[in-house]
Amino acid sequence: MARPPPLQELPPGYTPPARATSPQIPAGSLKAPLWLRAYFQGLLFSLGCGIQRHCGKVLFLGLLAFGALALGLRVAIVETDLEQLWVEVGSRVSQELHYTKEKLGEEAAYTSQMLIQTPRQEGENVLTPEALGLHLQAALTASKVSWDLNKICYKSGIPLIENGMIERMIEKLFPCVILTPLDCFWEGAKLQGGSAYLPGRPDIQWTNLDPEQLLEELGPFASLEGFRELLDKAQVGQAYVGRPCLHPDDLHCPPSAPNHHSKQAPNVAQELSGGCHGFSHKFMHWQEELLLGGMARDPQGQLLRAEALQSTFLLMSPRQLYEHFRGDYQTHDIGWSEEQAGTVLQAWQRRFVQVSVRMGKGGARGCSLLLPLRSTLSLQLAQEALPQNSSQQIHAFSSTTLDDILHAFSEVSAARVVGGYLLMLAYACVTMLRWDCAQSQGAVGLAGVLLVALAVASGLGLCALLGIAFNAATTQVLPFLALGIGVDDIFLLAHAFTEAPPGTPLQERTGECLQRTGTSVALTSISHMVAFFMAALVPIPALRAFSLQAAIVVGCNFAAVMLVFPAVLSLDLHRRHCQRLDVLCCFSSPCSARVIQILPQELGDGTVPVGIAHLTATVQAFAHCEAGSQHVVTILPPRARLVPPPSDPLGSELFSPGGSTRDLLGQEEGTRQKATCSSLPCARWNLAHFARSQFAPLLLQSHSKAIVLVLFGALLGLSLYGATLVQDGLALTDVVPRGTKEHAFLSAQLRYFSLYEVALVTQGGFDYAHSQRALFDLHQRFSSLKAVLPTPATQAPRTWLHYYRNWLLGIQAAFDQDWASGRISRHSCRNGSEDGALAYKLLLQTGDAQEPLDFSQLTTRKLVDKEGLIAPELFYVGLTMWVSSDPLGLAASQANFYPPPPEWLHDKYDTTGENLRIPAAQPLEFAQFPFLLRGLQKTADFVEAIEGARAACAEAGQAGVRAYPSGSPFLFWEQYLGLRRYFLLAICILLVCTFLVCALLLLNPWTAGLIVLVLAMMTVELFGIMGFLGIKLSAIPVVILVASVGIGVEFTVHVALGFLTTQGSRNLRAAHALERTFAPVTDGAVSTLLGLLMLAGSNFDFIIRYFFVVLTVLTLLGLLHGLVLLPVLLSILGPPPEVVQMYKESPEVLSPPAPREGGLRWGLPPTLPQSFARVTTSMTVALHPPPLPGAYIHPASDEPTWSPVATPAASGSSNLSSRGPCPATG
Repeated sequence: MARPPPLQELPPGYTPPARATSPQIPAGSLKAPLWLRAYFQGLLFSLGCGIQRHCGKVLFLGLLAFGALALGLRVAIVETDLEQLWVEVGSRVSQELHYTKEKLGEEAAYTSQMLIQTPRQEGENVLTPEALGLHLQAALTASKVSWDLNKICYKSGIPLIENGMIERMIEKLFPCVILTPLDCFWEGAKLQGGSAYLPGRPDIQWTNLDPEQLLEELGPFASLEGFRELLDKAQVGQAYVGRPCLHPDDLHCPPSAPNHHSKQAPNVAQELSGGCHGFSHKFMHWQEELLLGGMARDPQGQLLRAEALQSTFLLMSPRQLYEHFRGDYQTHDIGWSEEQAGTVLQAWQRRFVQVSVRMGKGGARGCSLLLPLRSTLSLQLAQEALPQNSSQQIHAFSSTTLDDILHAFSEVSAARVVGGYLLMLAYACVTMLRWDCAQSQGAVGLAGVLLVALAVASGLGLCALLGIAFNAATTQVLPFLALGIGVDDIFLLAHAFTEAPPGTPLQERTGECLQRTGTSVALTSISHMVAFFMAALVPIPALRAFSLQAAIVVGCNFAAVMLVFPAVLSLDLHRRHCQRLDVLCCFSSPCSARVIQILPQELGDGTVPVGIAHLTATVQAFAHCEAGSQHVVTILPPRARLVPPPSDPLGSELFSPGGSTRDLLGQEEGTRQKATCSSLPCARWNLAHFARSQFAPLLLQSHSKAIVLVLFGALLGLSLYGATLVQDGLALTDVVPRGTKEHAFLSAQLRYFSLYEVALVTQGGFDYAHSQRALFDLHQRFSSLKAVLPTPATQAPRTWLHYYRNWLLGIQAAFDQDWASGRISRHSCRNGSEDGALAYKLLLQTGDAQEPLDFSQLTTRKLVDKEGLIAPELFYVGLTMWVSSDPLGLAASQANFYPPPPEWLHDKYDTTGENLRIPAAQPLEFAQFPFLLRGLQKTADFVEAIEGARAACAEAGQAGVRAYPSGSPFLFWEQYLGLRRYFLLAICILLVCTFLVCALLLLNPWTAGLIVLVLAMMTVELFGIMGFLGIKLSAIPVVILVASVGIGVEFTVHVALGFLTTQGSRNLRAAHALERTFAPVTDGAVSTLLGLLMLAGSNFDFIIRYFFVVLTVLTLLGLLHGLVLLPVLLSILGPPPEVVQMYKESPEVLSPPAPREGGLRWGLPPTLPQSFARVTTSMTVALHPPPLPGAYIHPASDEPTWSPVATPAASGSSNLSSRGPCPATG
C-alpha cells in the first residue's frame, strides 16, 4: 500500500478522489476510537438537524427558560461578613469560631474607632506639646458628633454600689475606655464626657474631679468605706488632675498639676516613656506600642522621638446600647430596638471618620466616595480643628469603615457591566461582518453575545436559587470572565458554520456544524467546569462560592451555545438563503443575481484572461476502471491544477477541498477592477489566510521549531525562578482603593501600629480548679512567643487567673492582719476591713451542700497555698466573690466567663447564715487570656506566630487543658498554613481529570498527554510571572491558577483536535490545524481580553492586580502556547493520523513549472498513466450569491457531476460518521 506523498511532494492542486471510492480508511488499531467519535458526532449531527428543523421553537423555549432562571437574581444575597467570607470551611478555626459564638453570642463586646496622626513631612517628631494639642483637637472634634460619646462608649468595670447617690454619680461620671497618649496629661480628661451635680459645688467633671478630695468631703454624709477601698485598689489617686498639663498656661489647668505653678511645658517623651494610664493606674495601662509609632530611643533605652500617635475609642455593641437605653425617656417615643441601636452606632462611626477626614484635609470640603453618610446627621462640622497649613495629618478608621469598604467592594458597577457587554457586542459585530452579504454574520455575533449575557444572568440566577451567596468576586469579576469565556465558543461555531464542506444540503448545515465543532465545545466547557469545581477544593467560603458559581455559569453557557445558538445560526442561514442583508435583514442584498458561466473553449497558452465576463477552463481528468471492484473512478491527476501565487508557500495543500474551479473564480473575481459588489483588497485578508500563507509556513520550519522550543524552555526556566519569589499573603491595603483616606490609614497603621489583639481561650471539659498549674504553664508558654508583646516588669500579667489569685492574696493578707489585731473573731467580722470580711466569709465555705460552713477552717487553711495555687474546693466560690467584688479587675482581665458567675452583694455587717452562704459559680466552659501580638508585617511572621501558638495549645492539651488561640491573625492567616498544599493538590487532581476528559473525548491518550503537558507549563509560567509582578499568593490567585488549567484547554484542544483528524505528515497536519483554528482561537482570546478589559476600570487596585493582570497574562500565555508551542510539539511528537489516504495507483509526480508573473497557468503533465483516459468537462459556476453558501458547482450537462471531496481539515472526521439524510425542514 502506497503512502500519501510527503509535504514537499504533494501538488497544491491535488484533489483526492470522490467519496464513492472510499479513499480513507482507519489506521490500524484506531478503528474503535474513530467509531466512538463517529457515533458521538452522529448524535451531535442529529441534535443539530433537530434544532434546525425547529429553530424557532428552540429559540423561544431556550430564551424563556434562561429568562426564567435569570429572575432568580431577585433573591440573590450578597455576603459582606468578613468572617463568613474568609474563614476556612470545616477547619479548626471555623469550629473554634463557632464555639466562641455559641458561648458568647454573635457580636463582639465592643467596637473600636481609631485615630492616627502622622506628620506630613516624613520623619518629623510628634512628641511635642503642639502635636499633641492638634491630636486633642482632632479627637474632640471627631468624637463630639450627634450622640455624645459618653452615651455610647464602652465602659468596663462599673462597680455596684448600694448607696443610691453615689451609684447615680458614678453612672454619669464613669469614664469611657479610650486608649490615647493624651491620658499621660491632664488634657486627657477633656475626652471624658459626663458630669454630676452636688449641691453647693460646680458641675463635677473629670477635668476638675479629685476623687480623694471628693470622698473626704462626702465622708460625713455617707458610708463610703467600701467605695474608698475600691478606688484605692484600682490606684485611682487624683485621677487626671494630678497629671501635668500640656499647656500650663491654660486657665483650666488644675492647681494640683505638677507644672501648674512652674508654667513649664512637660517633657512629652519622658511622660510617654513606658506608656500611659487611664483613670486607674493598676488596671488601665496603655503600653507605648498602643500609643506611639516609629519610636526612636537612646542607647539607654529612653524614648527620644516618635513619628505617629494613635488614639482608640471603644464603643458599646448594639445589644449593649439597646439594653442601656431601653426604657429611657430619650428613646421611649422612637420605637427603640437593637436594630436602631446598631444604626446609631454605624452613623456615629461614619460621622467620626468623615469629620476626621475633613480635618486631615485642613478644612477641605468633601469626603471619601466610599463612605456616603447614611443618616440624617448634620453635615456641618462643630469646628475645623486643624488649620489649612497644619504640619500634621489625621487618619481615621472604624469597624463600620471596613464594613462599608466590603459593601462598596461587593456592589455591581452597572456602568462597567454595560460598557463591557457593549464593547463585546461591537467587537463581535465588526469581526463577523463581511462585504459579501451572503457570508456576513454580524447579526449572528450580536445575537451570540446577547445570548451569552442571558446565559450568565441565568447561571447567576440559578446560583441564587440554590442559596449560594454572592460576594465581591461574583459581582466584580464573574460577569466579565464568564462573558469572555462564553463568547469563545460562539466564535468557534460561527467560523465553522461559514466553512461548511461543499455540497452540504441546506437542511443539514446546522447538524454538520455541530458534528465538526461539538466535540471541541463540549471538551472546553467540561474542562472549564471541572477546573472550577476543582478550585472549590480551596476551603475559603468566598472563593468556594465563586468557583461553584463560575462552574454553574459555564454550564449555562454550554447549554446556550449547544442548544440555543444553533437555532440562531439556522435562522441566519434562512436569511442568507433568502438573500437578505446582514443585521438589516428586512432589506434584500444588491448582490443577488450575478452568474458567471464557464464555456468550453481552450486557453491557448494556459493563461487565464483578466477582466472578462465569462471564463472557460478545460480540466484534464482521468477515468480508471478498478480491476477488483469494477468501479469506474474519475479523478484529477496530481499535476492537473492551477499554479498558486508565490505568496502561498503551502499552496492548496491546506485548501484542497476548495477545488481548482472555485479558487480560479475567486482569484479572477479579485482581479476585476469594476466588478459589482467587489470588496477592497484589505477586506479579503483574514486570520485564516494569514495562518495559511505566512504563520504556519514560518512556524513549521526546522529552525523556527528549534527557536520556539528554546524560547519556551527559557520562559519555563525563568518562571521556575520566579516561582521562588512568590510570597504568601493578602494585606487589607491590597483590597482598599489606593489614593483614598482609608488606604492612607491602613498604610499608616501597618507601618506604625502593627498590633493585633488575640486571646487564648480555654474551653470546658476539664477541671479548672485542679488544672491551675497547667493553666499558668500555658500562659507562660504563650507569653514567651516571639510575637507576643511582653508585659512590663512592674506589672502583673493581664489575665483573670493572675488577677483572681492576687485579689485572693490581698484579702487573705487583710484577714490575717484583722485577725491578728482582733478586729475579726471566730464568729464576727463586723469590725474588720472590707477585704478582711470577704476573706472571712470565703474561708468558712466547705463546698458541701449539707454543711456549707465550717468555722474551724478560719485559721487552718489559706486561700492560696505556698505554690501560688488557689484552694480547689474554694475555686468556684471565690470566683463568684471576685467577680462581684472586683469589677475593675474583672474588666481589665477580659475573662468573658461562660457561664457567668452569679451576682453576689457583700455586706460585712450582715453575718446571718444566709448571707454567709456564697453561691458557687458553675464549672467554666469558656474563659480567655488576652495578649497583644506585635511585629507582624509579613505573612511569614503571622505563620510563625500561629504555629507557635498552636504548639503551645497542643502541649497544654497533653496536660489535659483544652485551649485554642483566637483573634484576627488566626481567623484570616491560618489558611496559609495549608494553602500551598491545597493548591498543589487541586492542580494535580485537575491535571489528571483534564487528561481523563481529553482522553475520553479525543479517544487519544497521546494527544491528551501533550495537552496536559502544555497546560502544566502554562500554570508554572503564570505562577512564576506572579512572582516577578509582586503578586502574592492567597486564596484568590490559587483559584485563578487552578482555573487556568481549564481556561487553557480553550486554547489547546481545538488545535489538537484539528491535528488529530487530519491526513498527511505531521507538518501538514499541524498546518491544517493552524489554518482551521487560528481565527476562532484568536477571536476567542481577543473576546476574553475585551471581557477582562472592564476589570481594568475598577476603583479597587485589588481587582486590577489580582484579577485583570493575572487573567490577562493567562490569556496571552494560552494564546502563545496554543498557537505556537503546541503546533510545534505536535509536528515533532504528535500522534499518527487516525485516517490515511489509500492509493490504488501511484502516478508519476513531477515538479510543477514555475508560474508566470501576473497570470495563472495550468500545470499539465508531460505524460499520463497508461490506465487513465482523458476527459474534458465544462461547468457553470454561480458566484453572487449561491443558493446554498458553499455549493458553487452545478452540472452543465446530463453527465454525473464530480464534486470535490472535503479533506479532514474541513470536515474533521465527519467523513467517517455514519449519518442519514436530514429530514426536510418543517
